[in-house]
Order: sequence, then C-alpha cells, then structure tokens
Amino acid sequence: MAKSKKKKHNSFFGARLTSTISTSLVLFLLGIIAFMGVMATQLTRYVRENMGFSIVLDENVTDAQVKTLQKRLTAAPYARRVQYISKADALRELYVELGENPEDLLGYNPLRPSFEVKLHNDYADAARLAEIDKTLRSAYPYIENISYQKDLIELVNDNLRLIGMILAGIAVVMTIISFVLIANTVSLVAYSKRFLLHTMELVGAKPAFIRRPFVRSHIVNGIFGALIADALLGAVLYYMSRELRGFASLLDREVLLAIAAGIVVAGIVLSYLAARIAVGRYLRTDHDKLYYM
Repeated sequence: MAKSKKKKHNSFFGARLTSTISTSLVLFLLGIIAFMGVMATQLTRYVRENMGFSIVLDENVTDAQVKTLQKRLTAAPYARRVQYISKADALRELYVELGENPEDLLGYNPLRPSFEVKLHNDYADAARLAEIDKTLRSAYPYIENISYQKDLIELVNDNLRLIGMILAGIAVVMTIISFVLIANTVSLVAYSKRFLLHTMELVGAKPAFIRRPFVRSHIVNGIFGALIADALLGAVLYYMSRELRGFASLLDREVLLAIAAGIVVAGIVLSYLAARIAVGRYLRTDHDKLYYM
C-alpha cells in the first residue's frame, strides 16, 4: 500500500516536473523572439537616426544668415543633431582625406559652407525629407542645395519594414506553437486523471469546482516555468555580453525587465487557457469513450 502511494506520488511529481520543464523551454524560445524583436527595433532606430541631409549654402552667405538658419534647424522637430561646417573646416577635412590642398592648386577655396543634419527616427522618410527640402528652400534663398540619398533611404526603410514583418510573423507562429505544446503537455496530465474528473462530475461537482484546482496547479507550473525561462534568458544574455564586445551597451534594463515580466504573464495566460481547454475536453466526454481516448 505504501509502495503504491509512493509510486503514484512519484508519477504525479514527474508529470508536473515534465510540464514545468516543457513550459519553461517554450517560454524561453518566446523570450528569445521577444528579445530579437527589441533588438530589431533598436537597430531600426539607430539606422534611421543616422540618416540625414546636407544643406550647402551660397558662397556669399553672411554670418547673420548662418546663425539664423542654424537657430531654425536646431529648434526644428526633425533635427536630432545639427553641425555647421565652415569653408575652412570643409577644406581641412578634404585635405585630410586627399592629402592635398585644393586651395594651393586653384588659388582659392572652392568649397561651400554647409550644415549636416541628422534626423529623428520618425522623420527618416523620403516623403518627409521632400517636404523639409521644399520648406527650407522657399524660406532661405541663400541655400544653394539640399542633398540626401532618397533611393538609399527608401531601400533601408523597405528592408527594415520587411524585417519587422518577418519577426512579427515568427512571433505569432511561435506563440501558436507555444500554446499547442503547453496544451499538449497539460492534456497528458489531464489524461491521467480523466476518470477522476468524470467521477467528480457524476457526484454533482460543478465544472468550475472540478476545473479550479487543476487550473491553479498549472498556473503555478506556468509561473515556475516562466521563472526558469527568465533565468535561462538572463544566462544567455550574460554570456553574450561577456563574449561580444559592445553587446552590453545594447541592453536596456527597463526593456529586459519588461520582457521578463511578459514571459511570466505569458506563462500564466497560456497555462490557464491550456488547463481550461484540457479539463473541459474530458468533462464533455462520455464515460464510455474515456476508455478509448
């Protein structure tokens, strides 16, 4: 009798352990996908915020006009960083690049003063840049030219959108797979207790009463599985930050905490839904059919 009880206890413990481990591995994969999505978002912002345009000024522009335009650009909502490059600065940069001074050859400095403007993420778009171009040219006649790589900006934005769609699709598929795997794991545990569930129903227990301890038990499993998944994800990120130079600078503590909390929430929600569905399936099944399931 004691051996029988011990065997049942070990079997029950093994089923719960298997369920917890399976849940943790699935949630770990979800966490990896979520982290990849966050990294893709940060990469998108980094790339877009390094886009910009150049404003080439007329050779005879005055200091007052330069200051007026610089003040306007600095206050503009689209400008993340504004740098003024005088004719002398441009000549020095060209000399460093070429190793020769064109002023010695021509007798004068052929370069023009200019502004380099880096954009905020939301304004790194060809259509918005065209509007900015038109507005600045009409307001400041001493602007000689405004240049930006329209084709490159459109190509980068298209590729970033494609990457975002692919990651979103992977996230949806992984969520569905996660739910199916957790549901199958929970269903195996429910299968071992299908006769007990049906017996409780026969003696008058309501479905909510029968379902409650089972659901509560698997929610606890989901929480433990989520905590294990968080620990695994933390270990992977720690290893990568140790092995990859500069990787730690890409990690945002608040974002990581949000992902960790999201994994816990996902563990609770997926386990709750899977447990309800699994128990409900056996409660709706006739007693005779339970032998053939």
